[in-house]
Amino acid sequence: MASVLGMLEGRETAARVRAEGLREEVARLAGVLEAAEIELDRRVIAREELVEALAASAAETTAVTEAEAEQETVPSPAPVPGSIVPPWREGLLVTVLAPHYQRILGVLDERQRAGQGPLKAREITVELGLGTTSAKVEGVRSKARRLAERGWLVRETSGMFSAGRRPVALPGADSSA
Repeated sequence: MASVLGMLEGRETAARVRAEGLREEVARLAGVLEAAEIELDRRVIAREELVEALAASAAETTAVTEAEAEQETVPSPAPVPGSIVPPWREGLLVTVLAPHYQRILGVLDERQRAGQGPLKAREITVELGLGTTSAKVEGVRSKARRLAERGWLVRETSGMFSAGRRPVALPGADSSA
């Protein structure tokens, strides 16, 4: 009988070793499972954050687009630097011009109120406090010519500029209007 008892003890030991091996395998797999679950949670959170960010971005884009559409329908009364100089017409205020154009008109209007004559571009540049470099003078000359072409100033035959407003004919405009 000892041999049967020995056989049973051998099988028990083998089962115990096998169970211990399986416990170790389960512990290892539990660690792998935990790492996989952590990675899955991170991926789910990343996807949810991305969806939320895209939705917020789409909402902002829609709001900006709607705001731009509203701005396009309502003309802006404030001048925009570098904006186009509109032709002068009765009732049109100087404030429709960009600030640097307004300053040139201001210098010449002040000179006219003082009873003084027209100015050269160089003199306007000095009055504006821009110095006398050729780049500054030519910039002021260009702006003064544009103002004169559109009726905001008077350009004398000598090339000098003086204050004065006059309507100008628009190309393609109906003269009977």
